Amino acid sequence: MAASSSAILSVLSSTPNVISSEKVKLGSCNFNSLLWQGKQPSFMRTKSLSKVTMSVATNVSRFESITMAPPDPILGVSEAFKADTHEMKLNLGVGAYRTEDLQPYVLKVVKKAENLMLESGENKEYLPIEGLVAFNKATAELLFGADNPVIQQQRVATVQGLSGTGSLRLAAALIERYFPGAKVLISSPTWGNHKNIFNDAKVPWSEYRYYDPKTVGLDFDGMLSDIKAAPEGSFVLLHGCAHNPTGIDPTPEQWVKIADAIEEKKHIPFFDVAYQGFASGSLDEDASSVRLFASRGLELLVAQSYSKNLGLYAERIGAINVLCSSADAATRVKSQLKRLARPMYSNPPVHGARIVANVVGNPTLFNEWKEEMEMMAGRIKSVRQKLYDSICAKDKSGKDWSYILKQIGMFSFTGLNKAQSDNMTDKWHVYMTKDGRISLAGLSSAKCEYLADAIVDSFYNVS
Repeated sequence: MAASSSAILSVLSSTPNVISSEKVKLGSCNFNSLLWQGKQPSFMRTKSLSKVTMSVATNVSRFESITMAPPDPILGVSEAFKADTHEMKLNLGVGAYRTEDLQPYVLKVVKKAENLMLESGENKEYLPIEGLVAFNKATAELLFGADNPVIQQQRVATVQGLSGTGSLRLAAALIERYFPGAKVLISSPTWGNHKNIFNDAKVPWSEYRYYDPKTVGLDFDGMLSDIKAAPEGSFVLLHGCAHNPTGIDPTPEQWVKIADAIEEKKHIPFFDVAYQGFASGSLDEDASSVRLFASRGLELLVAQSYSKNLGLYAERIGAINVLCSSADAATRVKSQLKRLARPMYSNPPVHGARIVANVVGNPTLFNEWKEEMEMMAGRIKSVRQKLYDSICAKDKSGKDWSYILKQIGMFSFTGLNKAQSDNMTDKWHVYMTKDGRISLAGLSSAKCEYLADAIVDSFYNVS
């Protein structure tokens, strides 16, 4: 009968004069096959006066040189918040809408759209590379207006993307391939992922002045100066509404001057529209900046997201739109966007696209959606007002906090520095990004006074 591996090991342990220069394999198949044939493994036949030496293979990872990545500055806030057990803790880091009870909210109109999808028995076949046709039509019309000449003349190339981030990334790939060396101008500050997107796409970027810490407002003169000083033909990344992270938007008059400067330098406007309808409560008002540039005959890019205004965070539904000077150019641009998308993710998911198409394409659901957006935007405006009132009631120094009311959308730039923001978290259990941004969507009216205490304390007692 063949000897077992354990028996061989027993022999090895009691035989001090055996040495092997080979790496020992302990698989029973190797030993058993040799002994069954009446053979002795080579390492047992080798004689030496030395003690037993066993060579053990060491597995060194091929990925040993890969270091640990730093935590995401926004998503990392949520992880720290979850670990905190304090009863008054607040998560004001992630830009996600919450109810007055600080619970996630699924829009009623979304549930109705999903029920319609179930009733119609939609299949799960692959979408075309460019996405759902009905979605692409609806989203372009929502952005520019259904009666806009650019829609009627078929001058907009629209491709469904993986929400705002994926749409921006696809546009960045288009810039890298067909505008080699062109620079993207990004506001200072901006959404934290913008720079990552262009870095990974190998598209050079630089910043233009936007935020004025002295006034906690817009540095409009600096913005215009930097746009005019940029190399001709640069891409200028603009937040269509509800600037993230500051909540500071140009006035309608300032938008006209920005368009003048961009047109004068033959730059290409590149809008990021993540909050249409969610900022002011009006879809048309929040798209007015994009429509202004389109009315000037400018070619431009627009990335869209439905994470906020329809609460479809997990569905990853958005689009990249390229407004061209002709229908022929739009057809060619769309073909290349599809070519870029194919090796990235092949084609986009269908569920969120059908929700949007059903809501926008159904007059009843569309009107219900507008009502819900007004409700969500109204709740954020309400807590913004109450926070301002609470701070003013507690701060008797005469400091002007009115910039909180002048900001728009779900975010507010508090004007707190990193040390003061750290105090907000360490002492008051208020979780926020270190640039002083807070998400008012994560604040309830009941906690406005608590947050006001934290802000006043941090502002005056931490340098």
